[in-house]
Amino acid sequence: MSKRLSPRLQHNVTEDAYCETHLEPARLFCDVDQITLCSKCCQSQEHKHHMVCRIQEAAENYRKLFQEILNTSREKLEAAKSILTDERERMAMIQEEEQNFKKMIESEYSMRLRLLNEECEQNLQRQQECVSDLNLREALQNQVINLATELEEVFQEMLQRLGHVGRENMKKLKESEARVSKQICSLRKLIVELERKCGEGALALLKNAKYSLERSKSLLLEHLEPAHITDLSLCHIRGLSSMFRVLQRHLTLDPETAHPCLALSEDLRTMRLRHGQQEGAGNPERLDFSAMVLAAESFTSGRHYWEVDVEKATRWQVGIYHGSADTTGSTARASGEKVLLTGSVMGTEWTLWVFPPLKRLFLEKKLDTVGVFLDYEHGQISFYNVTEMSLIYNFSHCAFQGALRPVFSLCIPNGDASPDSLTISPQRGPSCDAAVSP
Repeated sequence: MSKRLSPRLQHNVTEDAYCETHLEPARLFCDVDQITLCSKCCQSQEHKHHMVCRIQEAAENYRKLFQEILNTSREKLEAAKSILTDERERMAMIQEEEQNFKKMIESEYSMRLRLLNEECEQNLQRQQECVSDLNLREALQNQVINLATELEEVFQEMLQRLGHVGRENMKKLKESEARVSKQICSLRKLIVELERKCGEGALALLKNAKYSLERSKSLLLEHLEPAHITDLSLCHIRGLSSMFRVLQRHLTLDPETAHPCLALSEDLRTMRLRHGQQEGAGNPERLDFSAMVLAAESFTSGRHYWEVDVEKATRWQVGIYHGSADTTGSTARASGEKVLLTGSVMGTEWTLWVFPPLKRLFLEKKLDTVGVFLDYEHGQISFYNVTEMSLIYNFSHCAFQGALRPVFSLCIPNGDASPDSLTISPQRGPSCDAAVSP
């Protein structure tokens, strides 16, 4: 049953809703034509098959619809504000990220150039032992210059590509910011209009009600989503230095530091998860906070490289462990003990992180083999995708103190047996006829 109108609203209906054709009060409303009708109008052929109800009932129906749209509009306004805040934060973040990747490229270039010069110098010395021809020596020196020039061109191209991706990302974010800001303005106007509409009397509310309703709905149907930008980590630095073969170290796992959940192979190169606890779990050198184990070897100077097979692990970490470290800029200060690359696989999805600080990376394919390069004097740690021959991430300007030890970790199992394992790849000797490459 329809609600009775207030005396004030009844007065307005009687006074304003009046049929000039039949000179009778218009107490009905045609939803099709959006007009008020008297009882005689309702009987006419024109409105015979139209949806007609009392004015106050029609007003209450539309008021409910307007209120629902008002609530949805408020929710969408809050969502739009959140997106706008995120877009502005992403603008600042991608600028910082671009600077970080620029530093990574410059750091990698400096390291590659040092290794290239060292490799060329070694080749030159070997040639001088066999040949005293000055022309040949000059040719070898020119080769070094040409390779260094080629290396610089490659890295300059990387910087240009990074800059281009950064500009495109910023353009998309600014366009998104403008688009979201415009929608926020429209939503605010809509909310004001709907609030006014919901507070009006029956006749005022019904005026152009269907048009207002459709216009409101069309605004809410506009899709709103953040800008799709290119992850800067897709700007891969390709290639591995051939000097890595010379610098690759023979590493073994240290049983004295192995977590009780780990079983080590006889050759001390493979670690697996297992049930039960190992003897000697109270050893103070054990890394009991995680299923970790340190390498038996440690480094206090020089350049070193090793590779780890992670194909059979679903959650793993590789990196270095050190007693203390101080750094400048975006470095390893936050860890105090570890610099890590972490991989995690769940079903067909997998993620990659570096630490510190904790940062998620994007790679198109799952990692099978990770290469780790350490330059102690220059304070650099780099992680490589050996299969794709590309840099994953590097930390530079780290100030190390004391001995550094490679560290390896698997996630502690949650009850069920896990076949996860990590293997330190065997040392590959340098090729006798290795060509000098950038």
